[in-house]
Amino acid sequence: MAQLSAQVDGSAAVVLVFMGVAGSGKTTVAAMLARRLGWKFEEGDNLHPGANIEKMRRGHPLSDEDRAPWLEEIARWVDERLDAGENGIITCSALKRAYRDVINRRGHGVVFVFLKGSREMIVGRIAARQGHFMPSALLDSQLADLEPPGPDEPALAFDVGPPPEAIANEIVDSLGLSGPGT
Repeated sequence: MAQLSAQVDGSAAVVLVFMGVAGSGKTTVAAMLARRLGWKFEEGDNLHPGANIEKMRRGHPLSDEDRAPWLEEIARWVDERLDAGENGIITCSALKRAYRDVINRRGHGVVFVFLKGSREMIVGRIAARQGHFMPSALLDSQLADLEPPGPDEPALAFDVGPPPEAIANEIVDSLGLSGPGT
C-alpha cells in the first residue's frame, strides 16, 4: 500500500485502470471518480476493434490474440497520459497478469483498481444492463480467465456490493486522493 500511495502522491502522473469482469461496475465507478477528481477518462470498451465487439455480441469469448490489439490501444492511452504528465482513469477487464503487464509496461505510473464480487451479483447486474454488447453468457469465460492481481502488482481490490458512491469514496480514501487536478 505504501508503494501505491507513493504512486499517487501528486509528484508524477498516475493512471488508474479499473479492472474486473463484465458487470463489475468498472465504467460506473470509474466515470464517477474521474468527474470527482477532474481526471481524463476513457471507456476501454470504446478502444476494441469492431471485430472483437461483434465476436462478443455473438456470444463468443475473445482469445488472447483477439485481445492483443485492444490491450495495445489501452497501453497507448495510458502512455499518452503519462507522457503528458496527466492523471487519467481508464476501464479494461485486464483479466490476466500478462494483460496487465502490457498495460503497465513502464513498471510505474499505473494502479489497477480491481472491482470484484460474487458471480451471482454480477450475473444480475449484466442481466439488468441495456444496450451493452457483452451477453451474460460470456461471464463464465471471463471468470475462468480471471487472475486476480498478485501482491507484487500495483493494485487494490474493492468489493462491488456497496453503492458506486461508497466504492468511489473508499478508493479516494485508500489512495489518498482529493479534488480536481490531483
